[in-house]
Amino acid sequence: MSHAKSLSLPNEKHELESDVASEIDLLAFHEEHAGRLIIDPEEAKIELGEAVAAKLKLTKDGKTVLWPQPTDSENDPQNWSSRRKHLQLLIVTLAAIVPDFDSGIGTRWPVRTENKDSNVVSTFKGIASLFPLAAQYDTTVDEINNLTSNWSIFLLGWGGLVAVMIIRRYGRLPVLFWSQLLAAAFLVGCTFAPTLKVFTAMRCLTAFFGTAPQVTGLYVVTDLFPFHLQARKLNLWTMGFIISPFLSPFLFGFLVARTTWRWAYGIGSLYGLLVILLIVFYGEETMYDRTVRPIPELPMKGLGRRIETLIGITGWKMAKYRTSWKESIMSPLDVVWRPHLMMILWFEAMLFGFGIGINVTNAVFLGEPISEGGYGFSQFGIAGSYATPIVAVIIGELIGRYLNDWIMRISIRRNKGVFEAESRLWACYFAMPLYLCGFLALGGSIEHHLNIGGLIMGWGIAETAIMINTVAVYAYANDCFPKHQGEISALINLARTLGGFSVAYFQVPWAKKHGAIQTFGCEAAIVIGLFFLVVPVLQIYGTRLRARYSLH
Repeated sequence: MSHAKSLSLPNEKHELESDVASEIDLLAFHEEHAGRLIIDPEEAKIELGEAVAAKLKLTKDGKTVLWPQPTDSENDPQNWSSRRKHLQLLIVTLAAIVPDFDSGIGTRWPVRTENKDSNVVSTFKGIASLFPLAAQYDTTVDEINNLTSNWSIFLLGWGGLVAVMIIRRYGRLPVLFWSQLLAAAFLVGCTFAPTLKVFTAMRCLTAFFGTAPQVTGLYVVTDLFPFHLQARKLNLWTMGFIISPFLSPFLFGFLVARTTWRWAYGIGSLYGLLVILLIVFYGEETMYDRTVRPIPELPMKGLGRRIETLIGITGWKMAKYRTSWKESIMSPLDVVWRPHLMMILWFEAMLFGFGIGINVTNAVFLGEPISEGGYGFSQFGIAGSYATPIVAVIIGELIGRYLNDWIMRISIRRNKGVFEAESRLWACYFAMPLYLCGFLALGGSIEHHLNIGGLIMGWGIAETAIMINTVAVYAYANDCFPKHQGEISALINLARTLGGFSVAYFQVPWAKKHGAIQTFGCEAAIVIGLFFLVVPVLQIYGTRLRARYSLH
């Protein structure tokens, strides 16, 4: 009798595991367990049971569980070839450069000029040459800057929220295509604007519509790549929009000195056209409705399907399977108040915002005459100095690529095969000392008029830190809210935009009145203070916050 009972136990266990396996939806498992993923197949057997673990799809070496779990369909972007995936990543990265690249065309700086009495004075000129713009439209440089540059930067953040609402209904590709087409058209309008009112409207509309790739990119990365590769790919996409504000000053600073401001906007329009052509000929829809039962197949194939997908007809047909308009509109509001997201947004807003202010402040002190405490650089010299943040961001990308992978591997090993989202924040501990050193070196070099090498090193170190920290923030927030990549991306984009929107107004006057070391020192202290208030708290209490407040 006891022998029969002992024989029944394995059968009962097998039946129980089978029941559990039937209840678990592996295609949605990574969303339902936001922020905690089982990566080790052996740990999956312990936590989920043999029956469930046997169904899990692994990497080719069999050592890593794939999240999200790929389907068996060739239409699933997770099953695409590496070349096909990286082509889409390249396109969205090049597109992410557009918004801040276009905005940077109008950046202003002071350059040395001589008046009729042969006195050296400092006047403001921009990469798109705000001074000629003011002359063209018979107004002041400050009015041009306030009406165009400042408002266009402000609208960069809000455009992303609108893009997310449409993406959730109609897909990634049509929003990317139409947004870039409209942005390029409005930039052409800037190029040929006959009046200031027209120019202002065109600049603001360019920013509002052009910002979509800075939201779409996080979607594309998570659509295409499994969890263990996402941080590395986020590095590439993030590098695109962080480096973009420096590209236009670097390139057009040499151009505008020899020709008119319209050429700068014209070349910016040509870059937008290049991105549009890449989207038209090589862009693909990466949105895949893997949690819908049954998974809907696309209605047609060939060239017809490609055209319909590009312009949004396919998305319109698939919208009935997706979220409603009400949910799409309310979703950002439903996400933003979550404590662990709100905390990290404040931290990133200050860190990135003060970094935006560096660009204006450095240009001012580089262009001012030596007798007034500046470095007396020509317009060519200032344009060349923008190579510093470009190189720094590339260095930050290289460091972050391997740093995030190393942190992930160590964390999984320590957690016995499980990854917790809070592990992403260890990269912030690496970035913060660099941020502090960079800001202090920059402030000290400007105030004490040290060798230009000090300013260059401080600027570069600070931008490297911003690059590393921003990727960590994106990766952490994405892991906490895997169903809301677009909302996360849009809110971070809005936070960094609002954080840097006003810095240019007070940073230069503050540095001139009280010294650059006080200005940059206080800003660095604010960021370091927020770091200690936010990051350790999230690492200690993050698991409980996710369990209570994350959206599953």
